[in-house]
Amino acid sequence: MQAPETDWIYATNATDTARYVLGTVGERPLVCVGVNPSTGQPGEYNGTLRAAQRMAQRHGFDSWVMINLYPQRTVDPNRLHRRWIKAWHQENLAAIAEVLGQGSPTLWAAWGTLIAKRPYLLRCLQDIASLPQAQGLPWITLGQRSKQGHPHHPLYLPNSALPESFAVQKYLASR
Repeated sequence: MQAPETDWIYATNATDTARYVLGTVGERPLVCVGVNPSTGQPGEYNGTLRAAQRMAQRHGFDSWVMINLYPQRTVDPNRLHRRWIKAWHQENLAAIAEVLGQGSPTLWAAWGTLIAKRPYLLRCLQDIASLPQAQGLPWITLGQRSKQGHPHHPLYLPNSALPESFAVQKYLASR
């Protein structure tokens, strides 16, 4: 399902220290909502991107897109900024709004327990879920939720995982 380079969606900041969007173009994308981007880029998948691609293909989506609650690129979520860079967050929201405004996307809640790494990550999720382009779009999870009710992270997802509806506003209200 890997698309040629002309079919990629890819947006970063000028220094490549923040990635806003990475994925493939389609009419019915599975939009994986993670915590922070790592090293992946067009044609160079990391484990999370391979999982997003595999689950999109397995569940009948024609494409996949990876977005994140916060766009800072780091391989180690423990190294996320202690305080967010609000301008990065605003740029992230703009890129996400553009993706969600095209075709018929389904949002896959896939941040795992990593959402608890920084207090601002919940605010980032609230802002994404509040985007006008996100209103009325379906949200799903794959795999079992954590004891705290967090959706499963894609890296540790069994191939047998089936999509379940995810009430993002109910999740937010419980935090």
